[in-house]
Amino acid sequence: MIDLHCHILSGVDDGPSSIKDSIEMARVAVSEGINTIVATPHYSHPSFQKNEAPLVHQKVTDLNEELIRHNIPLEILPGHELRIHGDLIEELQDGTALSLANLGTYLFIEFPSNHVPSYATTLFYQLQVEGYQPVIVHPERNSKLIESPNILYEFVKSGILTQVTSSSITGHFGKKIQKFSKQLIEHQLTHFVSSDAHNVNSRSFRMKSAYSIIEEEFGYEQTNILKGNSEQVINNEAVIIEEAIPFKRKKLLGIF
Repeated sequence: MIDLHCHILSGVDDGPSSIKDSIEMARVAVSEGINTIVATPHYSHPSFQKNEAPLVHQKVTDLNEELIRHNIPLEILPGHELRIHGDLIEELQDGTALSLANLGTYLFIEFPSNHVPSYATTLFYQLQVEGYQPVIVHPERNSKLIESPNILYEFVKSGILTQVTSSSITGHFGKKIQKFSKQLIEHQLTHFVSSDAHNVNSRSFRMKSAYSIIEEEFGYEQTNILKGNSEQVINNEAVIIEEAIPFKRKKLLGIF
């Protein structure tokens, strides 16, 4: 299993504070059936250091060496959780910011939690023109998208992908977010499930539980597509994209 979104690198953001804690996270990841993690520390987030690419590469190298030393069968790849901002294209092109697995195609884009920036559509278009594939992370936790989910539908219709968090599906962020996460799957508005794990307690992996819920409610085929899409990303290949379904007003009201 591939986990595309994880804060496993130590001492860079609100993830583990030490390499020992990173190793503990790695052991839990392996117990979940995860064999590859893309480390995605926050980039250009107002609450943390910028975490430019050279630092991430060094941290990934150091952690992989420790995993080998501890005989933990897990590979860490470099990436970023890119906070949306106007200089993003330039920073990707000059090597300051990272795509997922540093392959130059798929990008994790994070919105502020309470709104969608007005320039997002323009930036996404510019990124696509440059050959990047933006992926909106945890849209199910954005209050504006919960209120107006067809904003997300319009993004997906234009070729933008999305990633839902496993703990949202399991209900660890509350029932409203759990319900909305499932509605995003039902409306074919998400393409990946990742952990966004920060530790082994309050923000753990829960990938196995999330996929179990998805399989029970949406079937084996849907589960396989979501799992397979994460593998496609680290192979730098095209993912399966099903036709997005817009929200009807009645359904929208049913969220609350």
